[in-house]
Amino acid sequence: MAKKPTDRNGSGAGKQDRIVYSEFGNSEEVFERAVPDLPPNQQNLRVQVSRKGRGGKTVTVISGFQSKPETLSDLVKKLKAQCGTGGSVKENTIEIQGDHAQKLVQLLTGLGYKAKISGG
Repeated sequence: MAKKPTDRNGSGAGKQDRIVYSEFGNSEEVFERAVPDLPPNQQNLRVQVSRKGRGGKTVTVISGFQSKPETLSDLVKKLKAQCGTGGSVKENTIEIQGDHAQKLVQLLTGLGYKAKISGG
């Protein structure tokens, strides 16, 4: 029979989420970073086609965003519809399935973003 892991006091694991001291109210608000929501004409985006770590599938990655996740989710919805393919938002980057670098640069510049193709 396996023993349950315990901490130094022998009281059992899983007690790590306990707040010992909090000076400014809710501790979750303290650790959240403020994301600047810059207008599109002040953002420099890089559009790159990648296959690394994706099982040989080609993906177009757009990076360099400085905006809120809600803005990115609306933008990825528009880009997916224009390219006729799937995609997602991952850590302030947008991934669109397939090689759509030229088309995405045209769409992003039409929306007011400064976009360039990066890589070979």
